[in-house]
Amino acid sequence: MRQDIDNFLNYLRVEKGFSANTTAAYANDLNQLATFAEDKAAMEGSHDPIWKNFDRPAMLSYLLDLKERGYAVTTVARKVAAAKSFFSFLVSEGKITADPMENISSPKVGKALPDTLTVTQVRQLIEQPSKSDSPEAHRDRAMLELLYASGMRVSELVGLDIGDIDTKAGTVRPFGKGNKERLVPIYPQAALIVETYTREVRPRFVRSNEEKALFVNQRGERLTRQGLWQILKGYAKSIGLEKQVKPHTLRHSFATHMLNGGADLRSVQELLGHANISTTQIYTHLTSEHVRQAYDRAHPRAKRAGTAQQS
Repeated sequence: MRQDIDNFLNYLRVEKGFSANTTAAYANDLNQLATFAEDKAAMEGSHDPIWKNFDRPAMLSYLLDLKERGYAVTTVARKVAAAKSFFSFLVSEGKITADPMENISSPKVGKALPDTLTVTQVRQLIEQPSKSDSPEAHRDRAMLELLYASGMRVSELVGLDIGDIDTKAGTVRPFGKGNKERLVPIYPQAALIVETYTREVRPRFVRSNEEKALFVNQRGERLTRQGLWQILKGYAKSIGLEKQVKPHTLRHSFATHMLNGGADLRSVQELLGHANISTTQIYTHLTSEHVRQAYDRAHPRAKRAGTAQQS
């Protein structure tokens, strides 16, 4: 059973071009499913569990088990999506003839609005490293400035190599999902801060000329997503924003502030690297609320109506 999962994950990596993070998520979900299938087979007296014997009732039992264990709807929906893709792969490979996921739909998940910071909060967060003069603080300032300047995913930022940024032209070339690259402009201040880090600070960390990573840790190796997340949490905590800041917070704030500033949805879609504009449209809910609040504050009759309701 596990070999079938390994074959599927290899298919995702090689043929579909899935990122390491997405593939790891699939691996986690499918290995959990395999453990359930193996336990079920053992209880039924079978010591050679195979996917061919895992039918629709077994799949429904697995979903019920997830529900009883208190998994969030979003998590169950993700596990269902992983199972659908996996069993579809097994059918196409001739490993099974009947798909246990047939007519099983994903639980409906409401789209949660992303957390964003105000422009003032972003400025406080980005400038917090400047309170120290250490090499790490200069690196951190460059990372936070670049995250907000470009709207990149955290995984895209730590994946950057030296050659992926052109500070003179003011552009950065992140590689997104499916290893798709895009060219994103960055404002002059961000370009200058990153250029200074690259020229003066990075050489103090790097121990090998073969290291191509733009952002490195104290050992001179590529910084990880987890490392960047810990750095971000530390600065957020120091200014009282710990609960509001997540790995994608600066990306969400970038998109919302761009739309609030007058950028069109298609441009923001390209900057974020969204394959489908419907993904970008979630930010219009935030900007619509922003417009409503501005209207209520500014329109004389809107203000008068609000006063009347309060009285």
